Amino acid sequence: MSPTNHGLRVPPPEEEKLSFVIPSDLNQGRQVQDAILDACRRKGFGEDAYFAVKLALDEAVTNAIKHGNKLDPAKSVAVKATVTADRVDLEIRDEGPGFDPNRVPDPTLDENLGKCSGRGLLLIEAYMSDVDWSKDGRTIFMSKANRSEQPSLPKTG
Repeated sequence: MSPTNHGLRVPPPEEEKLSFVIPSDLNQGRQVQDAILDACRRKGFGEDAYFAVKLALDEAVTNAIKHGNKLDPAKSVAVKATVTADRVDLEIRDEGPGFDPNRVPDPTLDENLGKCSGRGLLLIEAYMSDVDWSKDGRTIFMSKANRSEQPSLPKTG
């Protein structure tokens, strides 16, 4: 049932903005992810787009908490999301020292194939429509269009 205001039908808002600042705690990170994914559901995200957002958001928030802030509870992670029926725009910022995404070892090289970690950035770039980083490497900006898209592996080199 749609929300009403004195008998008048209230249209759903065009965009939903969410903003969180959490300590470096994986459980709180999951709650943030759930809130954003719930917004994607409310906006009618298809299964492919929803899966891509879920995967990339989990990788980005977990990376911020574990690798950026080194699980330091005194450091925070800020997450912003703008969700519309057409797309979701996400910004995740940690308080760590930052990094250069171009210097992360290529997980597709033979010497890295057996490692249990190191694929998060590759997956984010493959599944999201747009990905960008701040110059200090502490903030990732990513967007996903709400349409079915095949993941594309970024060029490595």
